[in-house]
Amino acid sequence: MRSSDPTSIAFAKALLQGEGIDCFELDVHMSVLEGSLGILPRRLMVADRDHFRATAVLQDNDVDFGR
Repeated sequence: MRSSDPTSIAFAKALLQGEGIDCFELDVHMSVLEGSLGILPRRLMVADRDHFRATAVLQDNDVDFGR
């Protein structure tokens, strides 16, 4: 998932963790480098083995994950 909205990332992360899917947020500290403008999106990553389930969970909850 890729988004510049931190609330979307937090919601998706909570959904995935609730389903037992480990996820990792990337580019969190890039806002410091860009001046907190929200230009650079954050990314939420899952393991390859969990990708199908994670996609299904996000789709079922109408989360736009940057397809």
